[in-house]
Amino acid sequence: RMVAAVLAGLSLLSLLTCGYLAWGSRRGGAGEAPGNLLAEEPAAGAPRSQPHIVFILADDQGFRDVGYHGSEIRTPTLDKLAAEGVKLENYYVQPMCTPSRSQLITGKYQIHTGLQHSIIRPTQPNCLPLDNVTLPQKLKEVGYSTHMVGKWHLGFYRRECMPTQRGFDSFFGSLLGSGDYYTHFKCDSPGICGYDLYENDNAAWDHDNGIYSTQMYTQKVQQILASHNPRKPIFLYIAYQAVHSPLQAPGRYFEHYRSINNINRRRYAAMLACLDEAINNVTLALRKYGYYENSIIIYSSDNGGQPMAGGSNWPLRGSKGTYWEGGIRAVGFVHSPLLKNKGSVCKELVHITDWFPTLITLAEGQIDEDIQLDGYDVWETISEGRRSPRVDILHNIDPIYTKAKNGSWAAGYGIWNTAIQSAIRVNHWKLLTGNPGYSDWVPPQAFSNAGPNRWHNERVSWSAGKTVWLFNITADPYERVDLSARHPDVVKQLLRRLSQFNKTAVPVRYPPKDPRSNPKLNGGVWGPWFKEDEKKKKSDKSKGANKQKKSKNKKKAN
Repeated sequence: RMVAAVLAGLSLLSLLTCGYLAWGSRRGGAGEAPGNLLAEEPAAGAPRSQPHIVFILADDQGFRDVGYHGSEIRTPTLDKLAAEGVKLENYYVQPMCTPSRSQLITGKYQIHTGLQHSIIRPTQPNCLPLDNVTLPQKLKEVGYSTHMVGKWHLGFYRRECMPTQRGFDSFFGSLLGSGDYYTHFKCDSPGICGYDLYENDNAAWDHDNGIYSTQMYTQKVQQILASHNPRKPIFLYIAYQAVHSPLQAPGRYFEHYRSINNINRRRYAAMLACLDEAINNVTLALRKYGYYENSIIIYSSDNGGQPMAGGSNWPLRGSKGTYWEGGIRAVGFVHSPLLKNKGSVCKELVHITDWFPTLITLAEGQIDEDIQLDGYDVWETISEGRRSPRVDILHNIDPIYTKAKNGSWAAGYGIWNTAIQSAIRVNHWKLLTGNPGYSDWVPPQAFSNAGPNRWHNERVSWSAGKTVWLFNITADPYERVDLSARHPDVVKQLLRRLSQFNKTAVPVRYPPKDPRSNPKLNGGVWGPWFKEDEKKKKSDKSKGANKQKKSKNKKKAN
């Protein structure tokens, strides 16, 4: 009996000690919620066939702005998750917000959704076309609970465009491309201002406590995970606002970055530090509530960084909004206990459209034959290190952006009008035409001064009238040696490929501003303004008026 009593006492002591250690090792910070302190494993016997899918999309994170790419900004969470997972080091997105998000959610290039020009503006009657099947809709078909937290930026002018109408069971976040991190207000132009925080289909006034959005979104994710049954599959799309401008962060995150003189870089560093801590808290919540062992966490930036707003893409060329590598080559990795080759680096070609078929296949869903996808299932490429099924990427064809004054059909060998902004990758080759955008290399020392300093930037003075560039991206990922004059045959081949893609393009959707979009007409809130009923009434009135005119004309004729 004495032995049993001693053993029982030791057992109790070890439990208390373990509980204390688990409690003490818990990191607080961005998105910390009370009671989210102990890491618990899932209940035994839980089904493991369909994995939980967590897709985390950062906003405007530069290629260099992660610890494992040599940044001075500390990102211990991202570094650890990537090191234990698979780093994607030949991974591409689009150069701006809306294009990347539309391609993620549909698996289609911009030319096949009509969103190939710029982004969706708040005042435009435009959204992701309603005839496109979305990733959450396909996951719902096979039993997934689907939740979105964060930035939408795929249009909202009518209710059918809202996230809850496009496959998400719940939505908490913003509809626009940017806004204040604390007040959630956004001005599109002088006098056109409104509130932009939503809970499902309504303004989230009651849920807004002035909390910094990165922390607020993380708390919402924790609440979703706490209330969901981990035995049932869940799809969580977390589209953080960070690190997009305006550059705002809670004061304590500046602690390690006082030595950065450039104010934009310093603020950006604090924002990224907060984001890194938030992702740590999301990961802890996945463990605590029993999701982690059967989960797949995907991390991606939506486009390259903006140097004028603190982001760094060094040693890549260009920035956000351009088709140089600095605009489209992104930070990305997959972290999951389900990976076969953990702790590896994937250098195979992967594009943001590939997540659509990859995740649907992992979820045991079906891809309809009539859906013409541009993405590929790349799970075996990522998990097992196999060759990628992808050999090319259409970065884009924008027929509206024709700012290359010297572009011509002659410069494109009669195959392509080089005034058009376009870019394509085929195997090792990358071709750009038109005006690809801001083309400097911005090294780290460019951020050494108090204000932006372009004296440190590297530039190449192209001969006047140049509208075609060719690079071997595998040998020259920094785009320093233009090979278009040396390999005209390769240029012609890629121009023909562009022409083939262009034959499949749908018309561009880029309507003018609609004055009805003004938040002042909608209770001070950015939100759907286009009423289908009004349109029907107007058409009915016009039809009635036409009938009256016709009858009058008949009487006159008689």
